[in-house]
Amino acid sequence: MADPSAQPVPIVGATGALGFGLALRLARAGTPVVIGSRRPDAAAEAADKLRERVPDAEVEGAENQEAVTRGPVVVLSVPFRAQSENLTNLKQAFEPGQILVDATVPLAAAVSGKATRLLGVPQGSAAQQAHEMVPDGVEVVSGLHSVSAAALGDLDQELDEDVLIAGDSKDAKRTVCELIDRIPGLRPVDCGKLELARLIEGLTPLLISVNVRHKTHAGIKLTGLGETTY
Repeated sequence: MADPSAQPVPIVGATGALGFGLALRLARAGTPVVIGSRRPDAAAEAADKLRERVPDAEVEGAENQEAVTRGPVVVLSVPFRAQSENLTNLKQAFEPGQILVDATVPLAAAVSGKATRLLGVPQGSAAQQAHEMVPDGVEVVSGLHSVSAAALGDLDQELDEDVLIAGDSKDAKRTVCELIDRIPGLRPVDCGKLELARLIEGLTPLLISVNVRHKTHAGIKLTGLGETTY
């Protein structure tokens, strides 16, 4: 597999708030990004908007299946109700050796309910469901659930929080941590095996409740850790 640090980062669902915010931050940090969407025109429009805010960005828009082929680390940032459909449609586009960063959260709001209620997933978590759906040889890493989309999308706001990740491959987790580390103010923290994704995903509705109550964009910060957490 090619050196991930030199490759574009495809983001499936980057026309949404979280995916677009992540694309903005990565692009400003000098990482090429590919904005994926079901509609090529929507992807191209989002890429144009990103260039307006980060003029020197290396960014392009592409239909999701094309976007997935463009880099070794793919981020999936879609509502839970769209996760299964997207992964089914993208199954033939993935290649062994790729890494899927699953940022999906099984929130009741995704299927008409309160955003502070977590749905049960038979596999244990959205990330474990993704693991069942991707082709053999594709590693799944759970992460980016606790970072506010609004904070990511506001380039004037300095970030200062941790990104908790989980996965079964140490090498895949290290690659994802190194990617997250490129964004100033975000510290990746390796939390362990993929089975812990259910706990990490559960932080999202908790933070939504906190942020609504206190009218802010709070994140997660762990104490007692050194600078290198992976």
